[in-house]
Amino acid sequence: MPVHRPGTPRRSRWSAAGILLSVLSALSLLITLPGAAQAAGGDDVPPRGSARMGQGVIEHDGQGSLPPSGDAVQTEGVDVSSHQGNVAWSTLWNSGVKWAYVKATEGTYYKNPYFAQQYNGSYNVGMIRGAYHFATPDTTSGATQANYFVDNGGGWSRDGKTLPGALDIEWNPYGAACFGKSQTAMVTWIRDFLNQYKARTGRHAVIYTATSWWKQCTGNYGGFAVNNPLWIARYDSAPGELPAGWGFYTMWQYTSTGPTVGDHNKFNGALDRVVALANG
Repeated sequence: MPVHRPGTPRRSRWSAAGILLSVLSALSLLITLPGAAQAAGGDDVPPRGSARMGQGVIEHDGQGSLPPSGDAVQTEGVDVSSHQGNVAWSTLWNSGVKWAYVKATEGTYYKNPYFAQQYNGSYNVGMIRGAYHFATPDTTSGATQANYFVDNGGGWSRDGKTLPGALDIEWNPYGAACFGKSQTAMVTWIRDFLNQYKARTGRHAVIYTATSWWKQCTGNYGGFAVNNPLWIARYDSAPGELPAGWGFYTMWQYTSTGPTVGDHNKFNGALDRVVALANG
């Protein structure tokens, strides 16, 4: 016959209570950790590699009216990523689009699986095209990411049809807007990328950004304006205020809801100026 020892139920109750208290304490600690709220609501954080040019523009800067059409001194362009899949390039060409940028890489962990179709497809219909890199300064150094970009589609050749690579530096879709970096550290990271890209290709990379992000995350640093063309993101009838140092923009992303692919841009000049940028 089994022996029932006095006190056993009490110990069991205390043991269960201790386990429950430990679980509650662990959950409390998790909630207070940086980024824990994001992790808990995983549906709000996109998967790594899915970032696209201008992803945070509407959320942070809003969206106004479209710019007036028919400006003869501007040339229409588009930018695409894996989100667009296989692009109908002939449709875009026939609508007046003459240049394109294609996402090649992100960080050092992602290559666009549609890059060949998009990069070669735009070229085959007659467009001048280039590649862009979505920066993640919280993962690896600027030079490391520049090398990854160049090695995976971000190079340049003087053929009159290849634009210099573009550094897409904007809001972090995976966490803190400035990737956890101080303004000084962010400027250093960007410089590291740009210097390595120049060393590898002989060209100064284009900088794609939004003025509000640039002010917040670099302190409105103006030192890159001498060499690096500006591609400004602003969804409104005019590009508005530019980051410090740049007296003009080279390209302007003005909408994410344009025909065929969404993101549409204006080059600040006629087609011969697009060719000039391609030729260096």
